[in-house]
Amino acid sequence: MTIAVSCGEPAGIGPEVAAKAWALLRADLPMLWIGDPRHLPAGTPWQAVEEPADAAVVCAEALPVLVRDFGPSVTPGAAHPAHAQGVIDAISTGVDLVRSGACTAICTAPIHKKALADGAGFAYPGHTEFLAALAGVDRVVMMLACDLLRVVPATIHIPLAEVPQALTARLLTDTILITHAALRRDFGIDRPRIAVAGLNPHAGEGGKMGLEEIEMMGPVLDALRAEGIDLSGPLPADTMFHAGARARYDVAVCTYHDQALIPIKTLDFAGGVNVTLGLPFVRTSPDHGTAFDIAGKGVADPTSMIAALRMADRMVSLRGAGKRTFSAPISARKSDPA
Repeated sequence: MTIAVSCGEPAGIGPEVAAKAWALLRADLPMLWIGDPRHLPAGTPWQAVEEPADAAVVCAEALPVLVRDFGPSVTPGAAHPAHAQGVIDAISTGVDLVRSGACTAICTAPIHKKALADGAGFAYPGHTEFLAALAGVDRVVMMLACDLLRVVPATIHIPLAEVPQALTARLLTDTILITHAALRRDFGIDRPRIAVAGLNPHAGEGGKMGLEEIEMMGPVLDALRAEGIDLSGPLPADTMFHAGARARYDVAVCTYHDQALIPIKTLDFAGGVNVTLGLPFVRTSPDHGTAFDIAGKGVADPTSMIAALRMADRMVSLRGAGKRTFSAPISARKSDPA
């Protein structure tokens, strides 16, 4: 049950939280770190391995490392352009290991998108889109999850001004269908309850504050309800995230990035996990960035990395043991406008 862990940005806290996670989990949850061991915190016990199968044995005493040479030394807090290709290759290697069956899942440490673009011409907005390209799938969904809440932003890393145009009926339909299928297959929820946030304040308030809920979102949700999906909404986003409201759904589908991420980071800033839904393999990631400001200081909190590893392990178990190959109803797609 070895999980591949890509190193992430070497100048950030990725190597530190991976090392701390290993120290707390060890053989209880075998992991294989892919990167340059020179970037691990000083004093980290590590051992080079050639095959992922060896990691389970090594993990009890040392962090198993699939060694890669990134060239120049690292300066905490300052990304080096020469490291960019190594970071990208570590992700690709991890995906290859999972797709071949050598590892069960991939957990990715945070990357710095600008550093990758500057150093290696990285053309993707982030991990999510890059993983979709590696997997050869057209559309994936980003979920942020913790014990108190799961959220899915339908649009992700785009300017707020572009959200109304980007939020199409097809995008909303696909997001809900992928989310529904993943909750059944990867989270063991046979009949997921999905709440959908409106785009406008008060979900448009009957058209006084916007028409997207009436003209596009409502018809999409009605069509999916007719397919048997348990949906509520479009709902006013400002009343969706208190404790009583959260008890009425299993996931909240939101219309844009901050609408989804602000509530979950408020509820559990340290323990949130980023999960990519719709991939043919399991991928999780800690829900934080590179944290250049504290890199190299030994104070990074590994809670989110540990939560990401544990969630990946649970998802793999559900996929394997539960034979959950459910797919959401898809006939609604046929009549949905683009």
